[in-house]
Amino acid sequence: MDGVLVHEDQLVPGADEFLAELRANETPFLVLTNNSIRTPRDLQARLRHTGLDIPEEAIWTSALATATFLDDQRPNGTAYVVGESGLTTALHEIGYVLTDSNPDYVVLGETRNYSFEAITTAIRLIERGASFIATNPDPTGPSRDGSLPATGSVAALITRATGRDPYYVGKPNPLMMRSALRRIGAHSQSTVMIGDRMDTDVISGLEAGMRTILVTTGISTRASVEAYPYRPTMVLDSVADLVGRTKDPFA
Repeated sequence: MDGVLVHEDQLVPGADEFLAELRANETPFLVLTNNSIRTPRDLQARLRHTGLDIPEEAIWTSALATATFLDDQRPNGTAYVVGESGLTTALHEIGYVLTDSNPDYVVLGETRNYSFEAITTAIRLIERGASFIATNPDPTGPSRDGSLPATGSVAALITRATGRDPYYVGKPNPLMMRSALRRIGAHSQSTVMIGDRMDTDVISGLEAGMRTILVTTGISTRASVEAYPYRPTMVLDSVADLVGRTKDPFA
């Protein structure tokens, strides 16, 4: 989502035409984000404000991927959550009980209000045997004033205190890509991952067996591609370059 369709809450020029062409071709798609703060409904409203009309069911977040993973691992389990409504809502919807009393899991997600008390509780519950899950490993997130500490940074703090590493569900874990594929009934061989980051989007798409397109409207640049031992299938300036060729992007 960010860096591909929108950038700093502004529409990437041509993104609306790109999505309109996918709809016209009846090509199923999902909009992905590693950010677990907002629910799909919240994100739908945010995107609509930029000029993009995307239904809730076409939005897939690391919170939803985490809930799907936990539902498969331990149905109707319990969790202590450090995060916001995007994560707590996703867990409630799979039947999880959120508690600080001997939970099965401590689940860490994105929040703009990390509290020392909540982090301390998470540390103590992990020490007592709760499994440690995090929605994504991103160390920082963007803001208008600069970088913000994100899930990966807080996870590192908890790991340092407990000696326990979390299991990260979101990108670059290909598990998030595979759950997204199942969501739209797609196969990796006929699906393309479009992203703006080499270290999350491209590698997760690659490891999930998809062809990948890197766009330079976000984090990574054409020059930064050379710093990685793997490459995207294609590098484009923007999704606008795909308008008129969405049926066969690599032709």
